[in-house]
Amino acid sequence: MYPRKRKTSIVVALPASTTADIPHLREKTFRLGFIGRTLAIFRVDKVLIYRDKPENQDFKVMGKILEYMATPQYLRKKIFRLTPELRYAGVLPPLRTPDHPTRRLSSQLFDGEIRKGLVLKSSKKGSFVDVGVEKPVFVRERVKAGKIVNLKIFRVNGEIKGEIVSLDEIPYYWGFSVELVKQSIGEIVKSGKFNLKISTSKYGKPVEEVVDGLREKWLNSKNVLVVFGSSTEGIKEILARENLKPEDVFDFNLNMIKSQGTETVRVEEALEATLAIFNFLFED
Repeated sequence: MYPRKRKTSIVVALPASTTADIPHLREKTFRLGFIGRTLAIFRVDKVLIYRDKPENQDFKVMGKILEYMATPQYLRKKIFRLTPELRYAGVLPPLRTPDHPTRRLSSQLFDGEIRKGLVLKSSKKGSFVDVGVEKPVFVRERVKAGKIVNLKIFRVNGEIKGEIVSLDEIPYYWGFSVELVKQSIGEIVKSGKFNLKISTSKYGKPVEEVVDGLREKWLNSKNVLVVFGSSTEGIKEILARENLKPEDVFDFNLNMIKSQGTETVRVEEALEATLAIFNFLFED
C-alpha cells in the first residue's frame, strides 16, 4: 500500500554548509544519503538548498547528490553524467518511495500504475517515454525529448499505453524535489509562497509550549516551510546578516530538541528529530 500524500505540503530549507565540516566527498555523500532518506521517510515534498554564508560551501554538491538520489534508479544513467560530485554515488541508500519501483519488465506493469519517465523522442503522433522497462511506452501527447513526466499506465488490446498526469493527480506520496535557491533565507521566507513559516533553534520556544497554536495554524495551511540553520551558525546569526530577527519573518521559532545533551546538533540530527515530532503531532 502506497503512503498517502500529505494534506499539508512540507518544504524544508537546508543550509549549503550542511556538509562543509566534512573534508572528504565520500563522507559528504554518506551524510546526504541519510538526509535524503529522512526527507523521504517523513514525506517531505521539496528541499531548498540556500547559501547561509557568502562563500560557495557545498551548494552544488548538495544539490547534485540529492537530485541524483531523488531520481529513479532506471533513469539516472540517462539523466546524469558522471561528474566529480557523483563520484561516490554508490554509497547512497535506495529511497524505495513509490516513484522508485524496482520492477523492470513491461509484463509487470499494471493498469493505473504511475511511473516517472524520460521522454526519448516525439513526433506529431506522440512521444515515446522510458519508464524503466525493456521498451518505451507510447503517449499521444507531443512532449519535448529529455523532459521528465509522470505517466499513468493502461493497456489497450494487450498493448501498454500511457497518459501524462500532473503531480496533483497522484494520490500518494511521490518523493521530494530539490531546488537550489539564489535568494537569502530572509527573502525566501518573505516570498509569500508559504502559509506557515517555522525556524528551528535551541533559542526558540519549546514546541510543547506553543503546540495548540501551532497545530491550528498547521492544519489550516496548504504549505509549510521549515528552515534549519547550520551546526556552527543558527538561524539567528544567519538572519543577522540581513538585519533581521527570527520573529521578524517566522510564525514560530521552535526548540525541537529540549535540553540537548551536546553542545551542537548537526543538521541531519535536527532534521530527523524535527520531522519525527511534526509527524507525530500533525499526522495527516
